[in-house]
Amino acid sequence: MSSSISIAPILLVEDNPMDLDLTLRAFRKKQFANEILIARDGEEALAYFPRWEGGEALPAVILLDINLPKVNGLEVLRQLKEHERFRRIPVVVLTSSREDRDLKAAYDLGVNSYIEKPVNFNKFIEVAEQIELYWCVLNERPL
Repeated sequence: MSSSISIAPILLVEDNPMDLDLTLRAFRKKQFANEILIARDGEEALAYFPRWEGGEALPAVILLDINLPKVNGLEVLRQLKEHERFRRIPVVVLTSSREDRDLKAAYDLGVNSYIEKPVNFNKFIEVAEQIELYWCVLNERPL
């Protein structure tokens, strides 16, 4: 059965297996309708660019960790925001970094939101719910 309404995926860029598992569990618990795409480092995140240029659906939102192997999250953010077509994709930094320099750098590069990862699973579920509600349901995206 095909639907005329396409639900944009969410790209989750996270290298920490425990944080990845926690995020995916929170999304499953909230029964997200969006497909969750996963990149485990900055290089894997950047590998989505040619796929999107080839016609794959752009994500509704990118959840981006800063401290990533191979290519850090701020560099991924910089390259994304410099791209003519991808710069409008909302990016939420979801990180354990409380460093003021990371916060400032992320906003200087055009991040849409900066959230410190909750350690408590119930708080993580609340954050996941808010992300889905705002970025995937309420937020209007350009086509």
